[in-house]
Amino acid sequence: MDTFHIVRPARKAPINQTLVGYVGSGDLEVMIDNSDRPQADIYIHSSSSAGEQRWLALIERIEANQPLPMMRMDIHDFSATPGVIRLRLEQALEQALTKEASYE
Repeated sequence: MDTFHIVRPARKAPINQTLVGYVGSGDLEVMIDNSDRPQADIYIHSSSSAGEQRWLALIERIEANQPLPMMRMDIHDFSATPGVIRLRLEQALEQALTKEASYE
């Protein structure tokens, strides 16, 4: 299992703890928690050896549509496809920024 830590610029925004997805065949789990650090700390634990650059590219594509909030995001990947990864990341960010605590 590979582990990556990506740090991205972030804006201050109220967020709620969020959990979407689950670790299982072809899927991933995304957890978001508040952070008082002025950045987005993203920790990726992946069974795939695709590399940090692939993850960074996916996160940058999401950032192009919405700035990241100050947060800690933990991703547990079990060989999810890029489409599933993007869907789960966008779901988690939307729920963290718009709902009360959410666990799906």
